[in-house]
Amino acid sequence: MARQLKWLSDAEWAKIEPLLPQGRSGALRVDDRRVISGIVHMLKSGARWRDCPPEYRPYTTIYNRFHRWSRQGVWFAVFEALTGHSGAWGSVAIDSTSIKVHRSAAGAKGAFVQGIGTSRGGRTSKIHGLTDTAGRPRIPLISPGNTSDMTMAPALIEAARGRFDALIANRGYDSNAIRAAVQAQNAEVVIPSTRSRKTAIPYDRYVYRSRNLVERLWCRLKDWRRIATRYDKLAANYMARVFLAAAIIFWC
Repeated sequence: MARQLKWLSDAEWAKIEPLLPQGRSGALRVDDRRVISGIVHMLKSGARWRDCPPEYRPYTTIYNRFHRWSRQGVWFAVFEALTGHSGAWGSVAIDSTSIKVHRSAAGAKGAFVQGIGTSRGGRTSKIHGLTDTAGRPRIPLISPGNTSDMTMAPALIEAARGRFDALIANRGYDSNAIRAAVQAQNAEVVIPSTRSRKTAIPYDRYVYRSRNLVERLWCRLKDWRRIATRYDKLAANYMARVFLAAAIIFWC
C-alpha cells in the first residue's frame, strides 16, 4: 500500500490492533490495518463508500467491516481503551455543537431516539462533549438538535464520575441543578452567571480561559467530513464514527 494511504502511525496501530475482533479469518481476508486505514479515509473525505480508493481493497469490505464492528460495539471499546477512563482529568469543559443531518439520514424509526430533531434550520443532531484539561475528548453524547444543552449536562457530569476537580461551561449551563450536580462531586463550578440572576455568582476567570479547549475539539472533529455532516440514519452508526475519530484525535 502506498505510504500516503496509511492514516495510522505504527504507534497508533500498536494501541488499536489488540482491541479488534479476531474471530473471522479466511484466505481472502484483508488485513485489519488496511481496512481501518480505508475507514479513516472515508470518514475524513466524506465520499461515498463505493468511491473508496481501490488500494484499500473492495469498498464492500471496508463498509461491511465498519458496520459489523459498529453493531458489536468495537469502536466504543477502542475509544474507551485508548482514551483511558481512570485517574484524574483535572479541569474539564463541556459544550455542544450542531450537526446538519443529510436527507439520506431521514426515515429511521423513532427520529428522536436516533438523535435527530427538526427546527427552523431543518434536521439537526447535537454532539455534547466533555474534554479534559488538555482538550482531549473524554465523553461524547448525541441528542436531537433541538434539545437544550442543560438537558444533557447532567448525563455528562454523571458519566465523569468525579474524575474532575473543576467544570468549565458557558453561561448557557448556568442553572441551580447543574451547579448542585457539580458540587455533589466535590468539584468547582466555573460558569458565568446569566443576566437573569439578581446576584451574580463569582467564578474563577483564569480557569474559565480554558473553555476554548472544547471549541477546538469541535473544530478538529468537524475536519472529518462524515462527522461534520450526518449521513447515518441510526445514532449508533453515527456515534461509531465519532468514537473512532475521537480516539484518533486523542492520540494525535
